Amino acid sequence: MERVKPRTLSGFMELLPAAQTYFDAIEQSLRDSFSLYGFTPLDTPLMEAAEILLAKGGGETEKQIYSLRKGDNDLALRYELTASLAKYVALNYDRLAFPFRRYEIGKVFRGERAQRGRFREFYQADIDIIGDGRLDILNEAEIPSVIYECFSSLGLGQFTISFNNRKALSGFLEIVGLGAAAADVLRLVDKLPKIGAEKLSAVLSDDIGLSAAQIDEILGYITHQGDPFEILEKYKGRNEMFDLGAYELAAVKQHIAGFGVPDSNIKIDLTIARGLDYYTGTVYETFLSEHPEVGSVCSGGRYDNLAECFIDRKLPGVGISIGLTRLFYILQEQGLLNDAMLTSPVDVLIVPMTDDFSHATALATLMRGSGLRTQIYGENRKLRTKLTYADKLGAPFVVFLGEDEISRGLITVRDMTDGNQTTSSAGLLTTGMAQKIKTLRSGTPVAVNP
Repeated sequence: MERVKPRTLSGFMELLPAAQTYFDAIEQSLRDSFSLYGFTPLDTPLMEAAEILLAKGGGETEKQIYSLRKGDNDLALRYELTASLAKYVALNYDRLAFPFRRYEIGKVFRGERAQRGRFREFYQADIDIIGDGRLDILNEAEIPSVIYECFSSLGLGQFTISFNNRKALSGFLEIVGLGAAAADVLRLVDKLPKIGAEKLSAVLSDDIGLSAAQIDEILGYITHQGDPFEILEKYKGRNEMFDLGAYELAAVKQHIAGFGVPDSNIKIDLTIARGLDYYTGTVYETFLSEHPEVGSVCSGGRYDNLAECFIDRKLPGVGISIGLTRLFYILQEQGLLNDAMLTSPVDVLIVPMTDDFSHATALATLMRGSGLRTQIYGENRKLRTKLTYADKLGAPFVVFLGEDEISRGLITVRDMTDGNQTTSSAGLLTTGMAQKIKTLRSGTPVAVNP
C-alpha cells in the first residue's frame, strides 16, 4: 500500500497541544466576558442552503464561498456568522425576547488566497444586539465596554477601541457634493490606514475622478488632528444626516464613560469607515497599541435591518466580530502568550512502581475528587522514560507509588518545577498540590505589560 504524505491544507490552522491550550483559554475567556454582559450562546450550522448565505449578496461573497452539492441540494459552508444569525432570528422571531443578545464562537470558511495571518478556515467570535423595530443608542455605547472587558480579561492592557459614525461620514460626503459616490468613497477611505494618504489621494483621483479640492476636503476632515468635535462643529447645520451622526458620536462617547471604559482605551477616529454598505451608525475598530502594524483585531458596527431578506420586520442591531484565529496567530507570532500559564493536560501523573494498580486507581479517584486532573502511567517502561513523558506533558507533579509508600500509607510527590520530593499522607499532599495548581491556573493567557 502506497503511503500518503500527511499535510495540512494551506490556510487551515492546526495546533500542537500546548498551543491549543492557549487557544482554548482565549476562547473560554471571551465566552466568560460575553456571558457577563447577558449575551446568550448560540451555535448555528457550519453548512447552510446556499440561498441563505447569498441572500444579501453575490459578487465577492459568491467568489469566496465554498459551495457543495448533494443530490438536488445546493449547499455552502458559512463565510461569516451574521447570515446564519439573520436566518435564525427570522425563523425564531416569535419565540425570542427582544432585544435579542447573542454570542457565537465558531468556524467560518472563505475561499480566498491564504496569506500570513489570514486563513481559509478560521474562528470568529461575534456578539450582536438585535432590536425589534428600534434599538437605543445606549446599545452602541455598551459595545466598547464589552470589547474592553474581553481584551482586559485576556491580559491585554494596551489597546485602543476606535469608533466613528457612518451617518456623519455619509452626511459629510453629501455636504461636499459626493453623496452619489458615497459607497465607493467610503470603501476607499476605509483603506487609509493600510495605504496612506498619498495613495488614497491617487486612488480617489484615478478611480472615482475626484478633484484635488474634493480630495483635500476629504483628507482634511478624516485626518483632522486634535479634538474631533472641532471639525464636526465646522460642518454642523448643513446636512440633517451629518447632524444626527455628530449627535450620536457625542452620545456614544458620553455613555461609554458611564460604562467605566478608561479614556486611554477609547478614541473617536474619523478615518474609521467600515467600507461595507451594511453599516449605518456607530462603527468600531480595535487596535493593539504596541502593534498597529497587525491592523484591527475586532470590528463591527450598527446596522438598520438584520433580516430584511427573510422576514417583513425591521430588526436593527449592533455587533462586533473578533477574528479569533487571526488574533491568536498575532499573539503567538509576537510572543505575547503567557509563558507562566499552565498548558499541561494533567496536573498530576501517578507512576505506579508495583504490578498492583489498585492503589494507584484509588489515589487517582481521590485526586480527581479534589479537582486535580490526574493520569496514571500504565506502561511498563523504565523510570527515566516515565519522567521524560511527564516532562513532555509539562505535568507539574509526579506521584510515585511503590511498595514502601503503600505499606506506610503514604505517597511520594516530585514537584517537576524544582525537582523537590516530599513523602507524606495522600490527603495532605493532595491539598498542597491543589493549592499550587489553583495559582498556576489563575493567570491570563496573554502576558502584556499594562
